[in-house]
Amino acid sequence: MKEKIFLTRTLHDFALKELKKKFQIEIHKGKIPIPQNTLKLKIRDVNGLICFPYDKIDKEIIQSAKNLKVISTFSVGYDHIDIKFAKKKKIRVGYTPEVLTNATADMAFALLIDGLRRISEGDRLIRKGKWNQIYGAYDYVGLDLQGKTLGIIGLGRIGKTLAKRAKAFDMKIIYYNRKQISKTEEKKLGVKYIAFKKLISQADIISIHVPHTIETDQMFNMKIFKKMKKTSFLINTSRGKVVNEKELALALKQKIISGAGLDVFEKEPINKNHQFLKLENVVLAPHVGSSTKETRSKMAEITTKNLILGMSGKKPIYSIGY
Repeated sequence: MKEKIFLTRTLHDFALKELKKKFQIEIHKGKIPIPQNTLKLKIRDVNGLICFPYDKIDKEIIQSAKNLKVISTFSVGYDHIDIKFAKKKKIRVGYTPEVLTNATADMAFALLIDGLRRISEGDRLIRKGKWNQIYGAYDYVGLDLQGKTLGIIGLGRIGKTLAKRAKAFDMKIIYYNRKQISKTEEKKLGVKYIAFKKLISQADIISIHVPHTIETDQMFNMKIFKKMKKTSFLINTSRGKVVNEKELALALKQKIISGAGLDVFEKEPINKNHQFLKLENVVLAPHVGSSTKETRSKMAEITTKNLILGMSGKKPIYSIGY
């Protein structure tokens, strides 16, 4: 009899076809994200799980799975999974890094350009019928990218790729990372290492590329915003909980910083009364940093391969913990 696989949401047809060859699969078709009680019930007898970044795979869920061998997540982040407990239970965990590097770096750069050049703001203005004049020398001005200082927090794969994009636009690039990269690589990327405190006060644009951990939780708050330039912009394509949204909204409203571009939020989707919706100086995207046709297809391929490898007792292509 075929082993059972549960998917908290459907995948591409080619991926499902591959999974059906080897396993008995069930796909959740109800509310997204799947309610915890439903997941707890469904996972009880399955051998493999394919999940998404908004699914909460905590200790309680893992504990209720009697025969689980593999958790394969359709994401680069894995803070939604209790990795330590999965390892303790000898459950393999696969994820999908590298493949979404270019798409996410492009999104960060798109938010940067949009914020500085006020593109979305202008789009809203036209659609509301408020473009009533031909703009003059001082009207509706944005900012040049050339010569601006981009501060990158977290120089991993995505941070490095963003640096390449910024270099092509003649931007000055500084970065902060837990560990400084080699001088050779710094020279190649055209970046300069700088302490966190100095970076936040010197950068014209700060782009966040760190995972959500105890250390990074709410790391960008009013204390930090007040140390940033009044003319600066904040870009976040990492995790929503890295930024204190309430304090960011206040900082934007009071012009403590000039603007922000956000693809991630503390709670997703945001509700229709969210404070950001009342502000013109923030560009919002619905957590679609990796959402290109090519990237999502590759993610589905890796998620499937990770699952299949783990089910056969082998290490996934990209594996965490056990």
